[in-house]
Order: sequence, then C-alpha cells, then structure tokens
Amino acid sequence: MDNLNLISAIGKNNELGKDNKLLWHIPEDLKFFKNITLNKNIIKGINTYYSLPKVLPQRTHIVLTHQNINLDKDIKIFNNLNTLLKYCSATKEEFFVIGGAQIYEQMLNYVSKMYLTEILTTKEADVYFPSFKKEDWTSELLYNGEYKQIKYKRLLYKRKK
Repeated sequence: MDNLNLISAIGKNNELGKDNKLLWHIPEDLKFFKNITLNKNIIKGINTYYSLPKVLPQRTHIVLTHQNINLDKDIKIFNNLNTLLKYCSATKEEFFVIGGAQIYEQMLNYVSKMYLTEILTTKEADVYFPSFKKEDWTSELLYNGEYKQIKYKRLLYKRKK
C-alpha cells in the first residue's frame, strides 16, 4: 500500500522497548519522528497508546486493538486489521505505523516504506521489532549520528515492486 509507512528505532538485535518504554531517547531522532509524522495519521497498538505521555498534537491517532475500549473521541479505534487496511486504502492520506511490536508484526507485510533508526548497540528488552528479509527492500542511508556515545544510522527502506 503506497500510503502506508512504518517508523521505528531499533537496536542491533531488533530491540524496541522494555516495560512499555523506549530504550533510547535520542533528541535528534525524536525530532525526526515528530517532523515526519506531523499532520499525518499514526497507527499504534493500545500499549503504545498508553505509553505516550499525551496524545501527540497535530496527528490523527488510530489505535488497532482487540480490546473493547473507549478512548478520547478524536481517536479512531479499529478492532480488525482488514477493516483498518480498507480504511487506509480508501484514501490518499499518509499513514505511519508507530508501534508496538505486535502492530509492527501485523502491518509489516502491507507497508511500502520503513524509516528505521538502527542503533548500533544493544540493550535489554522485552519487545522486539519483527525480522524481515532485507533482500525484499532497497535501502537508502538518510543520516549517520551519534548521541552520548550511542552511534546510530537512519535508513529508508522501500519495498521492491
């Protein structure tokens, strides 16, 4: 789906988080996340929704969950992946999958682009980004960075047609 993208920061062993928190807080990367998702639709699971300190401004929030829940009236809730995919394909608007691990796993086969900040170190984690076949994607280096002796690189992966 051309309008469905994914964004994440992952460790050397695909680490995503621990105890429903991010493992790394790299200001430049957080600024990139904000800039690229601003005025876009962001898709997340219920745990990611609860992990955020607040609703991220100037974004349309979409939660994919099997739970029967009531959230803020401005948040769209989908209980079914196929219904969400139909919703995304019915518009030209851009969507970003922002986590967590289960949502990445479910959506990975449908995204056309992935913005991955690959952190070149490891940390203890309890959730991981799903493995994917790099040969199915082209990659472009967008940025090399370092913050407090943590080296990282940002790559744009585009699904091969």
